[in-house]
Amino acid sequence: MHGHCATLPSTLLSPACVQVVVPPSVASEGGKETVRVGINGFGRIGRLVMRAAMLHPGVEIVAVNDPFVDAEYMAYMLKYDSVHGRFPHDIHGDDTGLYIDGKKISVHAKLDAGEIPWGTSGADYVCESTGVYTTIDKASGHLKGGAKKVVISAPSADAPMFVVGVNHEKYEPSLKVVSNASCTTNCLAPLAKVVHDKYGIKEGLMTTVHATTATQKTVDGPSRKDWRGGRAAASNIIPSSTGAAKAVGKVLPALNGRLTGMAFRVPTPNVSVVDLTVNLETATSYEEIMAELKRASEEELKGILGFTSDSVVSTDFVGDTHSSIVDSGAGIMLSPTFVKLVSWYDNEFGYSMRMNDLISFMATVDAKV
Repeated sequence: MHGHCATLPSTLLSPACVQVVVPPSVASEGGKETVRVGINGFGRIGRLVMRAAMLHPGVEIVAVNDPFVDAEYMAYMLKYDSVHGRFPHDIHGDDTGLYIDGKKISVHAKLDAGEIPWGTSGADYVCESTGVYTTIDKASGHLKGGAKKVVISAPSADAPMFVVGVNHEKYEPSLKVVSNASCTTNCLAPLAKVVHDKYGIKEGLMTTVHATTATQKTVDGPSRKDWRGGRAAASNIIPSSTGAAKAVGKVLPALNGRLTGMAFRVPTPNVSVVDLTVNLETATSYEEIMAELKRASEEELKGILGFTSDSVVSTDFVGDTHSSIVDSGAGIMLSPTFVKLVSWYDNEFGYSMRMNDLISFMATVDAKV
């Protein structure tokens, strides 16, 4: 690193000087071919997957589909971001497409996934980030347009879920549609894996204090399935359900039935934090747990799990590329088998980096067939 970036702890880099570490388990697959990716849905995750791809050596975005956003508006939304700042590349859009540093990206506006011409645009893998096509049946529509594989940027009822650093190596080339799970599962699973592998988790409860997302309301409004969720986001702390903890049992079968959790939605624009309170099978000390998590963050989970002992707050993690950053100073222990662990995550950018990691990993595995 150079200049002002060098004075910052590695987990607390500003977006302008983000250090991207490709996880060892992903990098070990090798593969020098760049994977060509299409993005369906140019919302928060779609745009941040695009930003993250600019930092990822193995991914090239070649097409974007969004029926509600034309190329000129795409360029504007990518260029200016209220959370992550200005896009550090030359960008413009017109009737012929979206251009980043002079390179053309095809733009489509199809409502039906099956009508998007991914094949003619050269997109082999699709990031499905509309929040609409979250099942195998619905997401498979992309295959009709020439895509080879689809990665859903949300939990799925039936698509296999993969969390990079936890179970991504179980991916098989026969799978056509997969899920990158949720941002909270990506934060919780690496943390739970390290603790369970070393000490055993009997049972645990998770609370995520979660930043506001686009599904919430600016003022009180109708939300028939979740009445609390219809209340004004900027004015309230809103209890909410989340399947993130139970989903850990899908990516880590040994923990199936041992974890559940809930969320509090809070009035911040980005960065969330997981509170994992667990009953351990093996007695230990808080210091030993922290030492094990720090070790994992420097070894097998480097780039996925971060670790800090600084006196940090949420905005210090805007632009952090890790899935989960353990805060050693925030956790507490009641007894040798009962402990509360705290881990931060940029629920937008960290998750978007993992989307790129997973697609890159899938492509290298698929290339060997």
